[in-house]
Amino acid sequence: MAEAGAVRTKREEKSLRRQLIGWAGMLVDIGLPWIAFTIVYAFSDHNLKLALIVAISAAALVGIVRLIRRQPITNVFGGFLGVLISAFTAHRTGHAEDVFLPGILLNAGFGLFYLITLLIRYPLFGLLYGAITQTWLAWRDDPMLFRALNRVTMVFTAQVGIRLAIMVPLYLTDSVNALGIAKVALGLPFYALTLWAAYAVLRGSVTDDKWDEVKENVTHMLRGTQPTPPQAPEEHKTEGQAREG
Repeated sequence: MAEAGAVRTKREEKSLRRQLIGWAGMLVDIGLPWIAFTIVYAFSDHNLKLALIVAISAAALVGIVRLIRRQPITNVFGGFLGVLISAFTAHRTGHAEDVFLPGILLNAGFGLFYLITLLIRYPLFGLLYGAITQTWLAWRDDPMLFRALNRVTMVFTAQVGIRLAIMVPLYLTDSVNALGIAKVALGLPFYALTLWAAYAVLRGSVTDDKWDEVKENVTHMLRGTQPTPPQAPEEHKTEGQAREG
């Protein structure tokens, strides 16, 4: 039993690492157009039109590569749509810094939403956890789990707050090159740091026994799958078999 449990744990951890790597690849795909925009804008004597064309082309190229490799393009499509909206905004206003405005507003919206869920004591990651495990609001009756999921939501709220604290002043001072660098730095690298912090906070907020349960459910959350429903207690099975006999 112990060996089987160890093998299962290693398999789950390997699957979790594979999923995190997949997320990292997705974030690279989404971040590539912004890297292209920043470089072209900086080295083309601030040619906004050229930088926007290159950014859109880079986003389209990522989608084409995904299609050729027969990989999912849902996230890439979302990133491409984001680039189009940002490019349209900057093109209409004629101000290069406005290419970052939709992202700033989106982060502000996320931050407000995270904060509201914390204030009403229904933290977002608790709601997600309940939906994935199909236990819905049962986590609110477990003080340890409630505290852990509340802290994880705080981590992601802090992530958005830090992004806004850096991006908004740069936007208000028209610092386009600095905005581009911040956009890239606060993308994949910062998100990876946030995931690590959330993992560490979650792990440190629960006991070893509770962690085994939580880790499995978080793995399913990353996969987008549902955990195996708990089996009926043996005594209930025995009673049923007795009645059938």
